[in-house]
Amino acid sequence: MTAALHNAVPERRTIASPAGICGSDRDPAPSCTHLVVIPSYNSGRLLEQTVRSARSHWAPVWIVIDGSSDGSWVPVEAMTRLDPYLRVFRLSGNCGKGAAVRHGLEMAAASGFTHALVMDADGQHPPDRIAEFMAMSAACPETLVMGRPVFGPDAPWIRIAWRRLSNAAAALMVRHSVGDTLFGFRVYPIRPLLRVMRASPGMRRFDFDPEAVVRLVWDGMPLKHLPTRVRYLTAEEDGVSHFRYLRDNLLLTRMYIRLGIAAIRRAWGHSASGGSDAVRMK
Repeated sequence: MTAALHNAVPERRTIASPAGICGSDRDPAPSCTHLVVIPSYNSGRLLEQTVRSARSHWAPVWIVIDGSSDGSWVPVEAMTRLDPYLRVFRLSGNCGKGAAVRHGLEMAAASGFTHALVMDADGQHPPDRIAEFMAMSAACPETLVMGRPVFGPDAPWIRIAWRRLSNAAAALMVRHSVGDTLFGFRVYPIRPLLRVMRASPGMRRFDFDPEAVVRLVWDGMPLKHLPTRVRYLTAEEDGVSHFRYLRDNLLLTRMYIRLGIAAIRRAWGHSASGGSDAVRMK
């Protein structure tokens, strides 16, 4: 994957916190372990708003521009000239959400970060919850911290219906509920996530979120869930969605078929060896 790096972050300093996390909403001190990664594709004016809000609650914040053609990255790049804890990567083409996240994670791991909060650029996810999620991750570093979406009246019914189907399919794969598989506001341990992404033939586009949960649970990673509000912005609010119901639901269907085959093989192997899965979730 090819990307152009548009600014360099100076050497990160260690800060006065056992987990490398401290600071306030007004002036968050940079973390040396946890960062925010925001993948973006043609997010319009919402990208700048999201980045400004995320940055007011956390540092550092990295943005991966996934082949956007709308110029939405221009004001964000301008921000990086004055803020050493913002970093922008631009991919040469539209590779998909999962591929953009992976690029950010690979760069983060190479820079010594251990955990990443991934959030969308379209205004759906609440930046004011970043610090709380990071604190939970710092307290439980082996855990995947997931948002449990709280939907308002603006949530399209078809989105909720498909989520329920996806959640049920994931529960079938791992033999218990894992929460919301499509809500991407999460804090991941970086290296375990990269390990499953490198091993998977998928996880490049919208199949990233659900497959990440299934594969990390298969690897024994515990889960924690925090209630999180979800916003669905209108066109008047510059709301944008690149999810295409037919195309992307077919993608998710193929993913679950592939995972189902893998789950059968896993179950057969455990049965043959007399083993059992122990999965932890709170």
